[in-house]
Amino acid sequence: FLGDSITQGWGEKMGGSFAGVKVANRGISGDTTRGVLIRLKEDVLSLKPSGIVLLIGTNDLGEKAAPEVIAGNLKLIIAAIKKHNAKTPIFLCNVMPSSASKNRPAAQIKKINQLYFAAVKGDAQITVLDTWRLFADAKGDAKKAEFPDLLHPNKGGYAKWAAALRPLLATNGFLETEADAFKMESGFVSLFNGKDLTGWGFRNQKTQKKTATFDGKTASNDGRYRAINGRLVVTTPPEGRRVQQLWTTREFPKNFILKLEFRATPNADSGVFIRRPQLQCRDYVLAGPWKNLKKYKPQQWNEIVAVVKNGVAHCTCNGEVLDANFKVPASGPIGLEGDRGQMEYRRIRVKEVD
Repeated sequence: FLGDSITQGWGEKMGGSFAGVKVANRGISGDTTRGVLIRLKEDVLSLKPSGIVLLIGTNDLGEKAAPEVIAGNLKLIIAAIKKHNAKTPIFLCNVMPSSASKNRPAAQIKKINQLYFAAVKGDAQITVLDTWRLFADAKGDAKKAEFPDLLHPNKGGYAKWAAALRPLLATNGFLETEADAFKMESGFVSLFNGKDLTGWGFRNQKTQKKTATFDGKTASNDGRYRAINGRLVVTTPPEGRRVQQLWTTREFPKNFILKLEFRATPNADSGVFIRRPQLQCRDYVLAGPWKNLKKYKPQQWNEIVAVVKNGVAHCTCNGEVLDANFKVPASGPIGLEGDRGQMEYRRIRVKEVD
């Protein structure tokens, strides 16, 4: 974990947020992108890290550095890490919100984050985590409830940051290395075996004709969809957004109940296709469209239930109604969309009903 006082303040063991993971806190109070670049080899790369979580840049603003200079230093940091190991996963956290009163106005932070993304866009070694939108208020500033001094997160803020990171660390093999124990209800049939993508494939978006099947394969041919320890992971696209769909090879002409669980990174955008029409499945609190759900749990597992009967699906999330009159055609497959951020699905199952 590499950064400044925000990282340092998390403590030597990162508050115990990543049980089972050997962590090293390399945050230094007051550090800047230039400081990280100077100490990178001795303080970080000498440890031969298997992954790097990087959050840096807010103190550069405090010293009135231009966003372009800050982003330039980031490029040098990334280049040095790549030179050391071209495969080490890098989790680049957006500069978190602060306040103009701290010489860190929202417009400047947004500019830095835009330049950061432009610097790493398309690089599969780097996953960008939206820790700005995760914490920003309507004006783009930090919230005192999570950043009491408008610069450093409190215990609740660190908990949110940890929850946002865990799914990415799990996808890269640092956490959740075994499938969860789950006993399916009587009458249900699993659509995902948890080990590979048997029963799933790509289809032509217009004709729905099958174009590829992935039986026995642990990933789609482009690597976007992956089976990892009981989770069907729709990985973060390096280019920021890429709209794709993975479909069941089977179709469902009878009435049925669909149940599944999903976990979204901050502002992730995905969807569940029911016989083809799309039910939005997202990090609802940030990405909408249902931002006011009371039972939705950000960056945790949530359950979608769709009861399909006579051409209409009644859809809920953790028991709250999303759409009570979701129109669907007479038959069709089940699909999972990839768009923005990382989305995971598990426990995908169907029960045919009268």
